Amino acid sequence: MPGLSLYRRQAISDIEAILYEPVICLILQGSKITSIGDQSVELMPGDALLVSHDLPVTSRITRASVREPYLALILSLDLALVRSLYDQVVDVMTPDEHVRSLCAGTADPAWLAPLVRYLELADAPLDARVLGPSIRREIHYRLLLSPLGGMLRNLIVADSHASRVGRAIQRVRADFRSPLSVPDLARTAGMSASSFHEHFKAVTGTTPLQYQKDLRLIEARALLVGRNQSVAEAAYAVGYESPTHFSRDYSRKFGMAPSRDAGALSA
Repeated sequence: MPGLSLYRRQAISDIEAILYEPVICLILQGSKITSIGDQSVELMPGDALLVSHDLPVTSRITRASVREPYLALILSLDLALVRSLYDQVVDVMTPDEHVRSLCAGTADPAWLAPLVRYLELADAPLDARVLGPSIRREIHYRLLLSPLGGMLRNLIVADSHASRVGRAIQRVRADFRSPLSVPDLARTAGMSASSFHEHFKAVTGTTPLQYQKDLRLIEARALLVGRNQSVAEAAYAVGYESPTHFSRDYSRKFGMAPSRDAGALSA
């Protein structure tokens, strides 16, 4: 089904750095810990994680085996679809400025039921073609009004702090290799520099500079493993001016030097 995937892992994992785009993730079996900045959530079977902005997170599967693998159902969220629901729900929405882009809790039957129906369409191509779009829309609607949907509700309000921060995030993502100017990002968000810094951290759980650094390190790790680049090549490719500085940040992020980490991941 469009946007839906099943993730399976048969062993616990080391720390993995992942760029989450907006998703709802339902844990079916096993457990994992996901973190960004000073926020860390442990997810058990029956728990769900809703991500409303693009977030560079670290994640570690803490319970999985061959007999009982870690299983998670993941649905990509269509923010354009969420925004299309605004006119129908604006009068009952309750924005919450205290929620973050990484929100976890027990799965709500209100959105879980249509998610199961959507999954079942995988075995019925005609039903999927006819009913799939409406069920997918229902899932987004239910999530929007659910306890996990606070940041989604903030995000679809055009001039909210969440939507302004979202514009800045897209700018950082598009040009993360270049030097970052927080005042320029603040202007993109239509805020003062101090207000922008405060709201960026409130929304994402991290600072703009750390967000950019995490994007660079995630990309560098992919280059080290997927393209077999040297440490210096990866460092320069993602915008670092000093391989030494890069190695220091990398070791702090992943717990080991980049050359050693690349060897372990490639083994």
